[in-house]
Amino acid sequence: MKPEAPIGVFDSGLGGLTVVRALRRLMPQESVIYFGDPARFPYGTKSAETITRFALEDARFLLGRGAKLIVVACHSASSVAMPELVRQLSVPVLGVIEPGAQALIAATRNRRVGVIGTSATIRAGAYERSIRELAPDVEILARATPLLVPLVEEGWLEGEIVELIVRRYLEELAGEGIDALLLGCTHFPLLARVISRVMGMGVRLVDSAEETARAVQQVLTGQGLLNPDHESGRCRFYLSDITPGLESVAERLFGEPVRDIVRVTMPG
Repeated sequence: MKPEAPIGVFDSGLGGLTVVRALRRLMPQESVIYFGDPARFPYGTKSAETITRFALEDARFLLGRGAKLIVVACHSASSVAMPELVRQLSVPVLGVIEPGAQALIAATRNRRVGVIGTSATIRAGAYERSIRELAPDVEILARATPLLVPLVEEGWLEGEIVELIVRRYLEELAGEGIDALLLGCTHFPLLARVISRVMGMGVRLVDSAEETARAVQQVLTGQGLLNPDHESGRCRFYLSDITPGLESVAERLFGEPVRDIVRVTMPG
């Protein structure tokens, strides 16, 4: 694999664009191929077997376009599909779980933390296992917040309905004395202002995108795959469906307009 080859990133929807954004900030010389799967979205409500099948199909799509490393930006897929992805793929594979866990541990002072994510992510318990391996003394409170994902996909980031849903999910957690909360889904940072209001100023919100980008940089450096070119890399975007309003949501996540999106058909 050549260092000039692109990094491949996939997610069940558009949330993984926050990871692409972090990669571009840290390593602007790297090219990135992104695949989002809104036609089969959301992954978080599906069985582990289905999530794993989708993840393998997504990763192979990126490999077919020359990816030198695969980033599993989908928290649900990172929670349940990583062993099979590592076993079957011929390039390095990185998820968002371990980098997020490391950042959460670094953020807490009272060793009492919260994790929110999709139903599949919380049910799999991958964050809890990772945190306990790294810091057995940290107490973890996990909550599934599945309705937050479609809110972001619909572009509902503020307003009374959003506030009510977030409060319904997190009000009890806000009273549990945690001082750090992991946003265990790439969509959730777009709701950070509402989540922060509900949780209170004493709770630090942790987004794993930046930590994931640093982990990618370390792997590429260690394997001699870091692009030595000083020119800015390019991004290519593939989606399994292009829905009304998608461009505006993508721009919010990516931080700039997302152009030249190519629609591709995945298996049923």
